[in-house]
Amino acid sequence: MAKLYFYYASMNAGKSTNLLQADFNYRERGMTTMLWTAAIDTRDGTGIGSRIGLAAPAHLFAPDTDLWEQIAAAHRGEPLACVLVDEAQFLAPAQVWQLARVADEAGIPVLCYGLRTDFRGDLFAGSAVLLGIADTLVELKGVCHCGRKATMNLRVDAGGGAVRAGEQTEIGGNDRYVALCRRHFSEALHG
Repeated sequence: MAKLYFYYASMNAGKSTNLLQADFNYRERGMTTMLWTAAIDTRDGTGIGSRIGLAAPAHLFAPDTDLWEQIAAAHRGEPLACVLVDEAQFLAPAQVWQLARVADEAGIPVLCYGLRTDFRGDLFAGSAVLLGIADTLVELKGVCHCGRKATMNLRVDAGGGAVRAGEQTEIGGNDRYVALCRRHFSEALHG
């Protein structure tokens, strides 16, 4: 029976690298996969890229993309062994349910990778639904500067100071975010 998986972590924990390795493993065995990433994140063009240099082309989803329809149509053309979704925090709640349908009705495993919380410690809508309905939850480990597990994502300004307000979504990498343990996140944000 296919499952819906949610692999979550702070920034810089290797989520995209893990996704690309899983994709490689399927393709190395002659299986067809389908990769998706958020259209809002244009840092890697029209694909998925990792900090260690791995990359692959991917389909782009916007908030109104019907993932069930697009995946089911592709599956009718060539059977899919797995669907992999990067930046899953940007999925709309309805899209998470569409991915659950892919696993439940089409019998295709769906592996979602994303952040759990934003720069304020609030859940992203897509992540909240994934945490609620995914068959399997896997926390990937990031590391804080103190050596503890990083679970939070601090948004920083050009000078490295904590940003305490703003839109939930602001695309960026190491220039805008620092992965921290809860203690150092709280100190930076509220201290």
